[in-house]
Amino acid sequence: MILINLLPHREMARKKARQVFNTSLGLSALAGLAIAGGIYLWYQHQISEQQDRNTFITSEITKLDSEIKEVANLQGEIAALKARQEAVENLQADRNLPVHLMNEAVKQLPDGIYLKGIKQDNQNVLFTGVAQSNERVSELLRNLERNSDWVTKPELIEIVAANMALTPREQRRVYNFTVRVQLQRASAPASGASAAGRT
Repeated sequence: MILINLLPHREMARKKARQVFNTSLGLSALAGLAIAGGIYLWYQHQISEQQDRNTFITSEITKLDSEIKEVANLQGEIAALKARQEAVENLQADRNLPVHLMNEAVKQLPDGIYLKGIKQDNQNVLFTGVAQSNERVSELLRNLERNSDWVTKPELIEIVAANMALTPREQRRVYNFTVRVQLQRASAPASGASAAGRT
């Protein structure tokens, strides 16, 4: 027996193809939405993690800023303490300077010179005195420059010739002088002596 299909098979095939297409289109749309949603969620997760990291970094920066301020305050306090310590050490070192100055004056004065006055202004000291000759003053300057551990930079300020009456009949020519020197702190001679001992 011969079977003849009288149904519109072409229309049914088109309809079936349309259904397959619509189904695949819907599935594609759903898959696209799922992928887009997954990507969106992944980005949201990354953004959230980055925001958490940013918040953590900001809080750590705030802590570090406060620690930096504390360190700056500590450095200021340390500097103030060092300044006080240095002032105390300088006072301690300067306590004996007048004794050393008088000792140096005795040691370095050549014969034929006597001092009339010693005046100290901070680290500068003025010697005023009388000498028998210019050569004696030059010798004093040399002694102060070469042989003294406690004074430096001797400088002749003035020298004036004058007459001194020894007796009512006898007069002698003398030279009034003024010499300026700078005092050295006690640490400077000590360090010089230790360096000389090492050599």
